[in-house]
Amino acid sequence: MGGCFKSIGCLVVAAAIAVGGWMTRAYWMPILHRATQSVPSTSAAPKSAAAGTWELATPAGAARAKAIIEKLATRNGPVYANVSAGDLTAFIFQQLSHELPPSAREVEAMVSDDQLLVRCSIDPSDLGDLSQLGPVAKMLAGREDVQFGGTLDVVKLGLAEYRVKSFKIHDFSIPHAMIPRLLRGYEKGSRPASIADDALPLIVPVHIGDVRIRNGEITLYKVVR
Repeated sequence: MGGCFKSIGCLVVAAAIAVGGWMTRAYWMPILHRATQSVPSTSAAPKSAAAGTWELATPAGAARAKAIIEKLATRNGPVYANVSAGDLTAFIFQQLSHELPPSAREVEAMVSDDQLLVRCSIDPSDLGDLSQLGPVAKMLAGREDVQFGGTLDVVKLGLAEYRVKSFKIHDFSIPHAMIPRLLRGYEKGSRPASIADDALPLIVPVHIGDVRIRNGEITLYKVVR
C-alpha cells in the first residue's frame, strides 16, 4: 500500500483558542463538527455488522477501508465516513505487520461500546518472555486464541494509537499492568515518545483528524482545512 499501508491500523488534538484559532483550524474544526452533529450513515461503506458481531478481517476488507480513507482525502470528498470493524482491523493489521506477532491468523474484530475488539490465533512464543505470565505459561500450547480490546485515538496529525485495555490468552485475562510488558515483548523498532505505554502506534494519513466508535460503527473524520 506504500507508506503507512505497508508498515493492525487508525485516532484528538486540543482545541485552538483566541487569535490562534484561525491558524489552527485544521485541528479544531473536525472536533467541533463531531460535537454538533450525530454520527451519520454513509453509502461509502458497506453496512456494518451489528454491535457484538465478530467480522472476519480480509484483504478485501482492507481494500474497502483504504478506499474510504482515500476518498476522505479528496478535495470535494465527505468530511466523515463509516467503516466496519472487520475492514478497519484488516487495514490496521496490514499496517502493523511489522509490529504484531507474525504468527497471527484468523483475525476477527467487532465493536463493543467505545472499543474495538480483536481476536486471532497466535504462536505464544511470539509474545517474547512468557515467564511473566507465571503458571499460565505452562498451560499454553503451540497455538492459542488471544483476544484484546482497546480504543483508537489520534495523537497528532499522522500518528494515532490503539490503547489496549484488555488482553486475554487461553481464557486467562492478563492484568492491565502487565499489558505494556507484553506489548514490548514483540514490538520492533523505535517507539514514538508521545505513545502511551499500553498502546500500539499507528501511522495514519495526515488528513485523518479523529475517529469515533459508537453504536457498532467506526466513523473516521478528516481534517477540515
